[in-house]
Amino acid sequence: MSSSPRRVRSFVRRGGRITTAQARAIEQLWPRFGIEFAPQPLELDAIFGRRAPRLLEIGFGNGDALLAIARERADWDCLGIEVHEPGVGRVLLQTQEFALRNVRVICHDAVEVLEQQIADESFDEVLVFFPDPWPKKRHHKRRLIQPAFVSLLAQKLKHSGVLRLATDWQPYAEQMLTVLNACELLVNGAAERTYAPRPAIRPVTRFERRGQRLGHGVWDLEYGRK
Repeated sequence: MSSSPRRVRSFVRRGGRITTAQARAIEQLWPRFGIEFAPQPLELDAIFGRRAPRLLEIGFGNGDALLAIARERADWDCLGIEVHEPGVGRVLLQTQEFALRNVRVICHDAVEVLEQQIADESFDEVLVFFPDPWPKKRHHKRRLIQPAFVSLLAQKLKHSGVLRLATDWQPYAEQMLTVLNACELLVNGAAERTYAPRPAIRPVTRFERRGQRLGHGVWDLEYGRK
């Protein structure tokens, strides 16, 4: 038995409701658009069949941002990581519906994927939009944006690549800002090393619109790789 401590995960696998169409998409479309987790670096040129600018979204949820970006940037390759099957199924369905050739998905723990499956300097942009804020203090250790993870993310960016994040939970935004500003591999792209305007690349979700009507804030962050 290993004596090393068990890593605290930033997510809990929820059963959720997966529709018949989403389940069928996972069964039928996964061989075309899905990538199985394996502890060896991916050959992204071979997977996408070309060499192009590349974007990674971690925790893409229902896939709104990933799909919108892939449709707008047909000359980019877009890889998404998500552990919840309903979102994965939706992205597979939409990828087929819109005839997108530049989308691939992985359904696995993002930390393990980054550690074992993604080579350093693989991406021009990395997105982490609205990760679980784990608002209770006893759960803060589960938050994804921690120093070790940020350093890992930075290593996967090409030099001069961009890391974009967003959250609608102010205490988490403050933690993100502190952690990211302390990373020696990244430089804050906003004035006075604080929050950034919403980038055009990030679509406004219906939950965000509802929050805006209720007076809730959203905090965006943008960092460049040194």
